[in-house]
Amino acid sequence: MSTSTKVAPFGSQIVAETLLEAMTEDERIIVLGEDVARLGGVFGATRKLHAQFGSERVLDTPISETAFIGAAIGAAQAGLRPVVELMFVDFLGVCFDQIVNQMAKHRYMSGGRVTVPLVLRTAVGCIGAAAQHSQVLSASFAHIPGLKVAFPASPGDLRGLLLTALADPDPVVFLEHKWLLKTRADSQPWHEDEPLAVEPVEFGRLRRLRDGGDITIVAAGYMVQLAYLAAQELAGEGIEAGVIDLRTLVPLDREGLVHEAASAPTLLVVDDDYADYGMSGEIIASIAEALGPEAPRMRRHAVDVPIPANKALEELVVPSPTSIAEAARAALGCG
Repeated sequence: MSTSTKVAPFGSQIVAETLLEAMTEDERIIVLGEDVARLGGVFGATRKLHAQFGSERVLDTPISETAFIGAAIGAAQAGLRPVVELMFVDFLGVCFDQIVNQMAKHRYMSGGRVTVPLVLRTAVGCIGAAAQHSQVLSASFAHIPGLKVAFPASPGDLRGLLLTALADPDPVVFLEHKWLLKTRADSQPWHEDEPLAVEPVEFGRLRRLRDGGDITIVAAGYMVQLAYLAAQELAGEGIEAGVIDLRTLVPLDREGLVHEAASAPTLLVVDDDYADYGMSGEIIASIAEALGPEAPRMRRHAVDVPIPANKALEELVVPSPTSIAEAARAALGCG
């Protein structure tokens, strides 16, 4: 007798299934962006939605990010709950005004009378696509008051954090790492329950994925998986590394970070966004302000150069399990 094996879904399928479920329950949710309808998105994260809901709720737009994000903002103010896809985060520049001066500010400027319940999904990170299609730019969003920023590290959080974002009354930037979209739900280095059964995940609450008494590695997004792999490598050398997943950059769980740092002899912050004025510096500053002289010695790991097109050069620029482990050894003085 043959036994069928259940195949784990890709990350993009999890996003699509979560959106389908939410759109079935809430008719106010619409999806718009470039190639999100008939193509189902360049990463397949909106596949089957157009067939289910038609062109009134799943709309292919012209190649004008300023126009369709502006339209989504207006739709949100009119009572809908748009999910708008910015195909690559690198295209942020062409619609910066809509995000920074419109989407993020209307609640404040209207004294709370106008809300913008909008989810801006965008693909981030490296898949060998060179300088204009490989950035993360998470700090650019996190820097803007009025925006929440979710950064899932695993298939389960692709669903859990998205469910929370879809119910939020204010704009949420939802960062989806390309490797997370392109890999299956059972590929992360730690065990995770069935991702499509995950309940909404609260914003602003970090999670500890691995204990370790020698060093604690803090990361967000796909870097959490690489940090976990680095911790496994270090364990073979007798170095026990804990791994912390931030889950959201805004709100940032500063209280949780301070608690983790207070018991960590050394802290390493891993980020595939640029180092200058970025997430790693904010985390270090938050901990140092709270703990002062008691703060553990900390290092951050990032490279401030455009992402190369050459794969070998990209691997030198973007954090990897090996380079994270090297940074941990250096922080501990055993590199």
